[in-house]
This record gives sequence, structure tokens and C-alpha cells, in this order.
Amino acid sequence: MSGQSQAAVERAIVARRERVNEAIAEELPIEHPERLYEATRYLLDAGGKRLRPTVLLLVAESLADVEPDAVDYRSFPVGDDAVDVMKAAVSVEVIQTFTLIHDDIMDDDDLRRGVPSVHREYDLSTAILAGDTLYSEAFQQLLETGADPEHTNAAALELATTCTKICEGQSLDIDFESRGAVSTDEYLEMVELKTAVLYAASAAIAAMLLGADEETVDSLYGYGLDVGRAFQIQDDLLDLTTPSEKLGKQRGSDLVEGKQTLITLHAREQGVDVDDLVETDSVEAVDEAEIEAAVERLREVGSIEYARETARDLIASGKDNLQVLPDNDSRDRLEDIADYLIEREY
Repeated sequence: MSGQSQAAVERAIVARRERVNEAIAEELPIEHPERLYEATRYLLDAGGKRLRPTVLLLVAESLADVEPDAVDYRSFPVGDDAVDVMKAAVSVEVIQTFTLIHDDIMDDDDLRRGVPSVHREYDLSTAILAGDTLYSEAFQQLLETGADPEHTNAAALELATTCTKICEGQSLDIDFESRGAVSTDEYLEMVELKTAVLYAASAAIAAMLLGADEETVDSLYGYGLDVGRAFQIQDDLLDLTTPSEKLGKQRGSDLVEGKQTLITLHAREQGVDVDDLVETDSVEAVDEAEIEAAVERLREVGSIEYARETARDLIASGKDNLQVLPDNDSRDRLEDIADYLIEREY
């Protein structure tokens, strides 16, 4: 990815993130009871790149073939009608935040986005209620876009199906923790369900609301599915290859904690005893030399490169799916986002 393309995609993400953040403040005001609504807004206000809503907005722009800098997302042109695609963008970001709150509860994590997790900042009961509130709020937003009722129903069904798939993916991830043998195919299925389907839904929902044909919707769903899986694989790689001070946590923490990743699963298939790569079983106690030795072993058997190549293949496949879109700047930015997701650093 050229420096010019990276700068363009970062500008595209920042510009849309700012507008999504403004919409979140408008659509999710802090009301009575204040503690509940403060908790629902807590992680949303803590930050985030807003990649999923950015994908949704870019797909809408490209399909409508409009000038990105001049478009009114609140009154988006669809034939003779107008659709509030910003509400749809808020919807997918709210679902993402709902999943993060509940993930942190299940994993008993202390931090998220550099701040205490919701159940730490408030309490467990309030965090569960905040997640549930966000879940229902997401559907309310999606049902209020003003799109054709048939298109709205299709989009709502897609979002509901996506939420079920995310739960299935989370269940598989939990199951993997107690299993000695997991195949790379099983891992990719889990990543697809837990992470990639929301990227896929973000792209597809935009097309649905605008009344695109089935082939276009399916191709855009495929784009999101491929880049979403590549995104997770890149996260696995960054955990091993990025210095701790840049990563914001101990490098190799996934390896120390015994988490299943595409890298470690491939290494097992090459005969590596992954459990013995790191003797220290505490993230706080492990040192850089031990992690570096483990990473070098993973490099030697080709597991690092295997993960990188898998991510590259997924990105190439995802970008091919964008051929259904008009050739315009917004499609270019969707292609750039695909590359950005596997070339990004912390």
C-alpha cells in the first residue's frame, strides 16, 4: 500500500468517524436513568476507529455514485426518496460495542480502549443492562432510516442473523480454550462468525437499504467477510510481531495465555509443541527474550508467513468482490481499507 493510498484511507476513516461520533451523541442521548445511559455511552465515547460504519457509508456512497464530501447521510438519495444511512451506520457501531461489553464480562477483562471495562467502571449488572440496551437500540436505529419497508425488513433480518452468528463464534472460541486439537479450518470458521460477519453485514446492509440487487448484496457481503477474517489474522500477527511499548500490552500475550490462533494452529500441524514455546505462564512475568525465541521458532516453521499469506489472499478475494460497484472514489477507498486492515500497526 503506497503512502498516498494510506493517507487517503486514513482521511476517509477520520472524516466519517467524526460524523458517526456526532450522530452517536444525537441518537443515544443520556436520559433517565442516567447511570444506565452513561454506561451505554461509556465505550462509545472512549474511542474506536468506526471501521464498520465507515464501510457502510462508503458502500452507500459508491452505489449511489455521489460526491463523498458533499453527501448528506441523513437524507441520502435513493431514487425519488431519501434514506438516513447514518442511522444504519450508528446501528452497526452500537452492535459492535454491545459485543465488546459482553466479551469483557465473559473474559473478565479490566481494560478496553485504554479505559476500565464497563463492568469495572460501573458494575456487572449495569454492564449487562448497558449491553442489552445497546442491542435493542441498534434495531431501533435501523428501523428508523426511512428506507422502503421491504428493504428495511431485509436489513433488520441481516442484522439479527449477524448477532446470532457472533454468539455462535464466541461459543466456538470458548470451546476452543478447552480443546487440545483445533484445525485451521475450524479457526477460520470461528473468526468468520465472531469477527467477520459484522463487517459483512455492514457492507450488505448499506446495499439492502438502497435497494441493490441480490448479486450486489452477496458480493458486498463477501467483501466484508474476507476483509473481516483478514483483520483478525492481522491482530494475531501484531500480537507477536509488534514491540510491547507500541502494542500497549505485553507482546505475545496470546501465546502466553494459550489462545488458539491461525499461527499456533499451523505450527502444531508442523509438529511444533506450541505449549512449550513459552515456559512462563504469566503475562506479567514473561520477558521479551522468551517471546522473541518463540516467535523465531514460529518463523522457522513458516507459521508467521502462512498467516500473512492467508490474510493477503483474503484481502485479494475481498477486493475482487467490489467489482459490482461503480468505479468511483468511494470504491477506491473500500479497496484501500482492505489493504489498510492488514498493513496497519498499533
